[in-house]
Amino acid sequence: MSPMRRSPCGGCHLEIHGQAVTARVSGALWLADERTLAAGDLHFEKGSAYGARGQLLPPFDTLATLDRLEAEIAALSPRRLVLMGDSFHDTGAIDRLTAEARTRLRALGERIELVWLAGNHDPSPSVGLPGVVAETLTIGTLNLTHEPHTGLGEGEVAGHLHPVATVKGTGGRVRRRCFLTDGRRMILPAFGAYAGGLNVFDPAFDGLFATPPTALILGDDRIHAVPWTRLSPGR
Repeated sequence: MSPMRRSPCGGCHLEIHGQAVTARVSGALWLADERTLAAGDLHFEKGSAYGARGQLLPPFDTLATLDRLEAEIAALSPRRLVLMGDSFHDTGAIDRLTAEARTRLRALGERIELVWLAGNHDPSPSVGLPGVVAETLTIGTLNLTHEPHTGLGEGEVAGHLHPVATVKGTGGRVRRRCFLTDGRRMILPAFGAYAGGLNVFDPAFDGLFATPPTALILGDDRIHAVPWTRLSPGR
């Protein structure tokens, strides 16, 4: 895997399949040469979906996720935003958006190029909103898609699996969202406020990497690059 360098934002500069990228502390991926910001698995309106089933969660996840996304846009001024599937928690989520959330999403699409990748939760994500829908998007040597394909998938950047890493230290175990990469492909963490996580030792990750991957763990103000040998399969 290519050497990593610390970025001023606390993220990590590295190369995926020869393409320069920056893993951001927010969990978004920045492709500076293409002025493209990518974020996966926002799961807008997960709170309202759970509320409809009687599992009461504060219904503020969409606005909280938008706050974080807009902060990244303000910091980076991208020309393109790629939302990498499962942007909405289910096919009825767009109808449950508040007027404020709908206005803010429209404003994003009017300011910059907005690409919605289809996910398993939202196969037609942007009905009534600006932007274009695609199954995949090729940027340089990278292929952005929602769900990782089986096999080694060189150059693939995907979401879907919501990777989280557990590290055991002197003070106990710490479990955080993470990027997962071997330098050939990358799995992004879920960006959504209420999105859960899957431990990187889960069988869903088996066979995706040619060599043991590195977890780029999201800290409070920096990313921590942790080798596979230091990760724990426990919670």
